[in-house]
Amino acid sequence: MRICFHKTNVQAEGTDGDCVTFVLHDEDHTLGNSLRYMIMKNPEVEFCGYCITHPSESKINFRIQTRGGIPAVEPFRKGLTDLMDVCHHVLNTFEASVKEYKAQKETEMD
Repeated sequence: MRICFHKTNVQAEGTDGDCVTFVLHDEDHTLGNSLRYMIMKNPEVEFCGYCITHPSESKINFRIQTRGGIPAVEPFRKGLTDLMDVCHHVLNTFEASVKEYKAQKETEMD
């Protein structure tokens, strides 16, 4: 099975719907650890972990095991969505702070 999230190419491997290994290509620890954290916040997830197969390869094996009530792809999608929401919030907060700082500096110069 192949799943595409924007530019990320993801392969899902596993015969059991509640225990799946997702292979994320062209990704590293930046996404892996952040996504693992977001997914582990879901109470339906029993296990979530990732490994990078080899330092010269830019892919992650990302394993999710749920308690059986939902398929593993659901917390994976929710984790990606939640992580995007957090990133948008951080970006918006940062941009607002920069704008406020620049406005304050302009006021001080007058």
